[in-house]
Amino acid sequence: MLARSLLQHSMRHRTLASVPALWASIPCPRSELRLDLVLASGQSFRWREQSPAHWSGVLADQVWTLTQTEEHLYCTVYRGDKGRVGRPTLEELKAVRQYFQLDVSLVQLYHHWSSVDPHFQEVAQKFQGVRLLQQDPIECLFSFICSSNNNIARITGMVERLCQTFGPRLLQLDDVAYHGFPSLQALTGPQVEAQLRKLGLGYRARYVSASARAILEERGGLPWLQQLRKAPYEEAHKALCTLPGVGTKVADCICLMALDKPQAVPVDVHVWQIAQCDYSWHPTTAKGPSPQANKELGSRRGQFMSPHHFWFRKLFPEPVGTLCWLGPSNSSPPPPGAVQC
Repeated sequence: MLARSLLQHSMRHRTLASVPALWASIPCPRSELRLDLVLASGQSFRWREQSPAHWSGVLADQVWTLTQTEEHLYCTVYRGDKGRVGRPTLEELKAVRQYFQLDVSLVQLYHHWSSVDPHFQEVAQKFQGVRLLQQDPIECLFSFICSSNNNIARITGMVERLCQTFGPRLLQLDDVAYHGFPSLQALTGPQVEAQLRKLGLGYRARYVSASARAILEERGGLPWLQQLRKAPYEEAHKALCTLPGVGTKVADCICLMALDKPQAVPVDVHVWQIAQCDYSWHPTTAKGPSPQANKELGSRRGQFMSPHHFWFRKLFPEPVGTLCWLGPSNSSPPPPGAVQC
């Protein structure tokens, strides 16, 4: 009877209440992780809240749904083969732990940051559980190439269409088809750029196909990108900037979110404003974000933050990202581009 019930739910989006036997739990209080803040923050663009407080997406080439209580993170995995229905194995859960970097104590980091940064202490009270994801380098690279001059909603649509068109189909839950992220080979065909333009990527289509070809044909393929995890930050950043469509900010995003470089400082207009408003930083090289000014800000990082500080400071371009404006004296963000302290 139980087996029949499990099979009936195997190809539908599950909730913790509907099929509790198919869920595994990881001790993880909300102070260590807030799914609603982290998965919708613009780090990854492949998670959807399919049911209230239940987030579904693709991780390590498997489809997952995640939810949480005050003290636990709950996970269920869909394997496609109905004969293998069951709760996640310990090995499968390792992927979840690694993705959220649960070996890092966020509570300890928050405590340290608050002790040295009064502004952080004030803002952090409103946003507990904000942590950085450790993403697949290929997915992170091409997602952030799509992020150029863009917003989270449009990037999410672009990445989804990219996966639907070029990625392997994994399975379907209810009326939602899930696909893995495309391989480098899938993005190097002669018609890829034209197809990507039809999918709405615009000028980014050329960068996606050209970067895939450059990695595959000129740099030795996926191992080249993976080995950048072991390279020094400056070397990894420089190597990424040789790819079409990858500038200083995108390279820093990839270093920070996929290549284990917590010292990376991706500087956009929000971080620029934070540095000026919260830390009285005034660049000597430029009046706005630029490679030179970004380098200057990065070199001064230690004056006002620890290496992991950007776990919090860089995670939210929207909707809660203009942290510069979250003090009690500012009830709403200023117009884009304005700097008012």
